[in-house]
Amino acid sequence: MADIVYPSTCRPLTEDLGTDELIRRLKTLADELQKMDQDDNLYQQYVPLALHLLDDFFMQHPSRDVQLLIACCIADVLRVYAPEAPYKEQDQIKTIFKFFIKQLHGLKDPRDPSFKRYFYLLENLAFVKSFNMCFELEDCQEIFQELFSTVFKIINDQHSVKVKNFFLDVLSPLITDADSLSIELLDLILINIVEPNKSNNKYAHELTEQLLVKTGDAFESTIKLFFNRSLVMDKPNTKLAITSKIYDIIYELNQINGDLLVSVLPQLENKLLSTDVTERLRATTTLARMFSEKDSQLSKKYQPLLRTFLGRFCDITESVRVKCVQSSMHFLLNHPHLQSEIIEKLRVRHHDVDEMVRHETVMAIVGTARRNFDIVVNSPELLEIVRERTMDKKYKIRRDAMNGLGFIYKRAICEPNDLSDEVKQGVDWIKNKIMHGYYKVSLEDKLMVERLLITHLVPYKLPPDERMKKLYHLLGDLDTNATKAFVELQKNQMKTRHTVSDWIKLHHSKEFTPRVLSQLIAKQATIAKLLPDPLKCSEYLTQFSNHLRKDAQLLRYINIVLKRDVSCRECADTMSALLKKLGAHVMTNLYYNTVKMLIERIASVMVDKESIGVLIGLIEQCIQGGSICQEIGIPPKEAGERGLNLLSMLSYVFSAHFITDTSLRHLIALLSYDEEYVAPLVLKTLTHLGRYQPLIDDGNPAILEELAPICKDFAIVGTDKQAKHAVRCIFVNSQSSSTASADGNGNGSASTTTQNVHPIFHEIIETLRVKLTPDCENQRTMIVTLGHIALNMPQAFLTPIKNMIARRIVKELLIQEVPADRDCELPDGEWCEEDQLPIDTLCKLDGLKTMARWLLGLRNDEHAAQKTFRMLAAFVTQRGDLLAQNRLCPAEKSWLRVGAACAMLKICEQKGVGDQYSAEQFLQLSQLMEDPVLEVREIFARKLHKGLGRSLPRHCLPLDFMGYYALVGLEPNKKLQDQVRHYIEADVNKRREYLKTVAMTIPDSSSEAQHILPDFMVVFAIPVLVSNPSFTNYEDYVQLRKMEKCLRFILEPLMAKRESFDYSFYKQLLQLIKHREYGQSNERDGTDNNHKMWALCDLAMHIIDAKVGQCDDNSSAFSIPMALPELYYKQPPGSFTNNKIYLPLDVYTLGANTKSSSKTSASTTTAAAHAAAAGSKRAAELSLMDDDGENSQENNLFDNIRAADTTEPLAKRTRGGAAAAAKS
Repeated sequence: MADIVYPSTCRPLTEDLGTDELIRRLKTLADELQKMDQDDNLYQQYVPLALHLLDDFFMQHPSRDVQLLIACCIADVLRVYAPEAPYKEQDQIKTIFKFFIKQLHGLKDPRDPSFKRYFYLLENLAFVKSFNMCFELEDCQEIFQELFSTVFKIINDQHSVKVKNFFLDVLSPLITDADSLSIELLDLILINIVEPNKSNNKYAHELTEQLLVKTGDAFESTIKLFFNRSLVMDKPNTKLAITSKIYDIIYELNQINGDLLVSVLPQLENKLLSTDVTERLRATTTLARMFSEKDSQLSKKYQPLLRTFLGRFCDITESVRVKCVQSSMHFLLNHPHLQSEIIEKLRVRHHDVDEMVRHETVMAIVGTARRNFDIVVNSPELLEIVRERTMDKKYKIRRDAMNGLGFIYKRAICEPNDLSDEVKQGVDWIKNKIMHGYYKVSLEDKLMVERLLITHLVPYKLPPDERMKKLYHLLGDLDTNATKAFVELQKNQMKTRHTVSDWIKLHHSKEFTPRVLSQLIAKQATIAKLLPDPLKCSEYLTQFSNHLRKDAQLLRYINIVLKRDVSCRECADTMSALLKKLGAHVMTNLYYNTVKMLIERIASVMVDKESIGVLIGLIEQCIQGGSICQEIGIPPKEAGERGLNLLSMLSYVFSAHFITDTSLRHLIALLSYDEEYVAPLVLKTLTHLGRYQPLIDDGNPAILEELAPICKDFAIVGTDKQAKHAVRCIFVNSQSSSTASADGNGNGSASTTTQNVHPIFHEIIETLRVKLTPDCENQRTMIVTLGHIALNMPQAFLTPIKNMIARRIVKELLIQEVPADRDCELPDGEWCEEDQLPIDTLCKLDGLKTMARWLLGLRNDEHAAQKTFRMLAAFVTQRGDLLAQNRLCPAEKSWLRVGAACAMLKICEQKGVGDQYSAEQFLQLSQLMEDPVLEVREIFARKLHKGLGRSLPRHCLPLDFMGYYALVGLEPNKKLQDQVRHYIEADVNKRREYLKTVAMTIPDSSSEAQHILPDFMVVFAIPVLVSNPSFTNYEDYVQLRKMEKCLRFILEPLMAKRESFDYSFYKQLLQLIKHREYGQSNERDGTDNNHKMWALCDLAMHIIDAKVGQCDDNSSAFSIPMALPELYYKQPPGSFTNNKIYLPLDVYTLGANTKSSSKTSASTTTAAAHAAAAGSKRAAELSLMDDDGENSQENNLFDNIRAADTTEPLAKRTRGGAAAAAKS
């Protein structure tokens, strides 16, 4: 101790000192050492003191202050004696720097009273680069790792920039001055730049970033070595934490200092082509982020790697393709120079077999549009991809594609922007595409279109004037199919509102009796079918019903939403208030979501009284041809008519919003315009309003009196369309609501008397009586007027109308000879447009319609109906030339016969007069299904479908006419055949749905079912086929093949849904027909017709067997009495049993290809071979016999079935066994 020299102001440091005294002396020593400057020889006398400070007593002293002061003193010693420190032994150096590292922990809390001394220690170490002494140690890496670890642990948000910079100054030399870095130290450093360390200690992450930037060159060799071992040699060091995060390390290093990866990134090309899916996926994910990020230059620096990466868009693994597609949004946003290549890749991937890839393709494009609208809106290729995905088979993809298109349309068309007219025109097709989505079968698609209409196409939050302009633009430029979809959408929503309104009215009942509850349940079941997943929705509707009964305010809210004249704002606000009472709006709240779907369907937030007034004003400006047409975006020539069509449609659905004095007078004022299209559409609009609230009930009769003279002029001297709508308008608006409800019927006519007919009609009838003469001016207009008055007011003018029909229509028009020399231009060909027909032919067509309307108005005049049917049938049988003069051109004949046929169909819709046709006329009318002119067949089929689908069950065509569909099996035009197939499927489904509804409300409905059940159409199809001219020989193979096509055409839709098909019903029905005779046979052809009819029964049974297999003879699920119509079938005399098979045995392979033919033949042969084992069931099914146990005889019938031979007609094989069995 005597050899130790202390500075003059310091006192000796001994072990016997107390802690406080020791601290005082150390502070004095530390202050003196701080004052010393570096000098090579000046302070050599203090070397023993420096060594004395390393004594274990001081360095392991229990006092933190003692240890801190010792560390500061030693640090100053290193500073003063640098570069030759007095500590030479490696153990001493190692001990010193471990001691320093331990003291650095004191820097963790800047609020510590001793923090300044800790800071001084750090500053000293950083300034002198003291830790560089450790390079002389063999295990220096251990000390460095401990130092780095300590610094990363203690750095925090309370440290100042100076502290962080000193940390950086301490660590940086250890990297830059080292010959090489250990992999372990690299692991310790790089782990801070990836998760979870990156988030858990962001200040260590920041320090590491600064370190990598400052010392990047020194890291390069070690990093290269690490990645070579992991990526190229595929020998990763599993002991390192960064090995499992190698791709994250690559990404973060590229973010921090991309130069570190110059030799690493090219190595990833092998990983992109790896056979290991996981490796490919990880490499693809990393490079996708790196290449696609903003300001990334990698795509230009590493083009071969980019080419390989883009190749992964076609990877065999869907997860890799998904990652590539997900990155495409960022490529489109951040790298315009790659846009064409990315779009090309997306064009391929949107047809991917994996639905996730297709979905991500859509989401990438839509996401791009949301972030940078211009990229997508100026790229037709991207829009086309989304457009095609709206037809995807997966609803999720269709939904997001439609929502994406809706967003683009809203941004481009409905929101203020600086897009050019060309760009806007380029996205205007979106509205058509969205509306086409309403044709989808799925109810989810329909609901989505309904939602998009009010949120994107015509945003309900817009002010009324802007909203009406957008609605006008939407409807003014929709294509035909989209317009039909819009109309259907509004009608469906209206029906839903009515249904829900009826349901809500039941909740106002004072007592919920069993009857009321039963009605509630029935209505609830109907509403559930209007929502997706009816079973679940029914449960939530029950919950909502209970909620409504308990909460009067909730019931008040729903009543406001359902109000016919509710304003858009009030409806939207009430919806929000209603939904708030249903709980939180989260995906798991299915009750909330179900009610929300229902409320969205019934809410009226598109138009109200204010907006209707705005719309009428806009339409008038468009009729005048103002600049508003350009603003709305519709050609001036079409704007007025399209606007009035929109108004007419809205008046049907939202009638209550039109009932204001201002709107009604504005509509009547529009009638003053000379354009031909104006009056019919305005009058049609007023007619719709009259059905809701007649003008006579409006309390302001002046409006009706102002309208009546205008309508009279249209009825006498207007066009045919003006006349039709003028009569309807005045009639409907002159019937008070009480009269209409008492006397009206479903088809719009009423049994009125002279006391409640508007006086204007007396004037019109008198004018018609005087002026309606052959070749008079406005003849066609007056004929149309007469027909509509006869339809709506038959009893009021019974005698005058009857006289005019008999004289002016029948005698002087329809049966009048055609002049040999006609002063008019006749159309060429077998068909033409209606307006190309001569005026006399147009008058005849309207005369046919007038007769039909007259009968519909009379309802029960059977004698007049029979005479009319005879005349109309004559037009059909004479091919349109009633008098067979051959002076009409082919196109006129085509129009006249289809006009007569459609008139017959129209009459048949009315019960009473519609039942007066004979079987012969019914069969003659079926010839129109095989008319040589395609357009005739199209029109007749369309009218047939329309008549069958009209309001069931009273005002539609009888089930008999569904039998006509069988003849379409012979239709040569594939397009028409497919269209009629859709017709028959729609008719079948509609009738079955109706019967299900009736069964729920009327328990005993079996008597009515026989006249509605579509399965009975087979009963009427068979007589139609028997009478068909192409079926003359039931033994002729070629003819039977045609008949099979016909029967298959109607049977396949009936058998499509197995749950609605009953095998035993058809078997019993066809057996019943086989035990009847054909009703229209005479002595000459009676036997042939019977055989043809019975052969058709066997053929139908064969088709059913081949389609669904032979089933057990259960009792019919339909539980419907089977009574064949006497019009087509008659009871044979005496006791009659028919057990024969009237088909040649070879016919069992009719219409089959090689594969199915062999299969059918084999199955039939096999069945025959096993007949003994099958018991008597087979005999009943194939030979249509009663089960009588004649298995051996039945087995002989089918032993020698040969392949069908089309070279000559097949001879009928008599079923001897069956006949013998029948005789016995």
